[in-house]
Amino acid sequence: METDFELFDGKSFKDLCKDIVTNQSNRKEQIEIFIADLRPLIKTINDAMQVVPLIKQYIDAGISNDEHLVKLAQICQRIMAIQANVEANGGTYGLSEEEKKELMATINEINASDSVIVKTISQSQKKE
Repeated sequence: METDFELFDGKSFKDLCKDIVTNQSNRKEQIEIFIADLRPLIKTINDAMQVVPLIKQYIDAGISNDEHLVKLAQICQRIMAIQANVEANGGTYGLSEEEKKELMATINEINASDSVIVKTISQSQKKE
């Protein structure tokens, strides 16, 4: 399976996989820095009650972003596997109806979770 499968201009499947690994390895450090920056602001329990949801939103946004990258990688792997199978068998390139439904369900799931994230962020900004 070719890992240099180009997803869009300047971004290959190999780059996407690197992004996923880099995001995971940097996440812990980013969270520690974020908490260290917020720690001096917490003087009372009420302060903590206001800051902890911010930390949770930050962590959830990072996790959601990583989940989207992983789902995109899964879609790319399926496409690459189908393409390799077609090339090996000399057949026509196409997806079965079941594969099309699975891909569309994954795409719709990503779109739905994006809108939930945007609504959550908008609501939290309105509260501030």
